[in-house]
Amino acid sequence: MNDLERLLAGPEAGDDQAMERLRAALASRAQEQNLLDIAYRTIDSPVGSLLIAATPEGLIRVAYARQGHDAVLTGLAERVSPRVLFAPGKLDDAARQFDDYFARRRHGFDLAVDLRLAEGFRRTVLQHLPDVHYGRTVSYGELAALVGHPRAARAVGTACATNPIPLVIPCHRVVLSDGSPGAYIGGPEIKRTLLDLEHSEIA
Repeated sequence: MNDLERLLAGPEAGDDQAMERLRAALASRAQEQNLLDIAYRTIDSPVGSLLIAATPEGLIRVAYARQGHDAVLTGLAERVSPRVLFAPGKLDDAARQFDDYFARRRHGFDLAVDLRLAEGFRRTVLQHLPDVHYGRTVSYGELAALVGHPRAARAVGTACATNPIPLVIPCHRVVLSDGSPGAYIGGPEIKRTLLDLEHSEIA
């Protein structure tokens, strides 16, 4: 009987510790056999539970609870690879950086990203968003001009609304021309929370 069989057959197979051991063993086995394409975990934050997922190339998804974590994982399995596994240890550094951001100890993320879920103009917009630094905002029109398409404010809005890696790629810093927050993938309340967090630190 191998380790996985013992975990499944043991008297503790139904408790939380046994399940954590099973998940860790599965993740380790998958990595050893090169069967893990996407690792994911969830983290608690001041804006609710966040799902974070990464490929060997980098972080590929950050999702808010309102987006439906199960739906996001299903989408990753369909669009990227079905080899998706809960492997929190592979995302420890990312989780620490999110904790530091919300604790105001970090003003930017130092994480590789995998942008394969964004194409064309949307990817171009996302690649420019890190130029909008912590504590600052730009309007959709200003960002359109920054990427060289000053009349594409609506398309910039679509790129922000479909950003697969919010927070790390800071689309929450893009606001309406009158300075009001506008819509956000995580909801307007979360957008306001993030802007307030960053501006209170700068003030």
